[in-house]
Amino acid sequence: MPSTAQYLMLSATLFAIGIVGVIIRRNMITVLMSIELMLNAVNINLVAFSHRLADLQGQVFTIFVITVAAGEAAVGLAIMIQLYRLRSTVNVDEVKTLHG
Repeated sequence: MPSTAQYLMLSATLFAIGIVGVIIRRNMITVLMSIELMLNAVNINLVAFSHRLADLQGQVFTIFVITVAAGEAAVGLAIMIQLYRLRSTVNVDEVKTLHG
């Protein structure tokens, strides 16, 4: 079984990849995927510490975070679909404002 330090390194790596994706990429779909990757990195942290401390609160909170992330992804995709219908692009640079 991997140690807590290995899980934390994995989580830090995933979080760093997510941050790089949010900063560098201009496609809204890729940015949303990067945000989801960062949320999953946080979930790995929560589960790792929950397992190490023999406490279930971290695992319960992880389920809550997954639920909120699913809602966030659904709303984000709905906004992207509507923006694509209105402006025919999902590039962050071309869609600076949300007014019509």
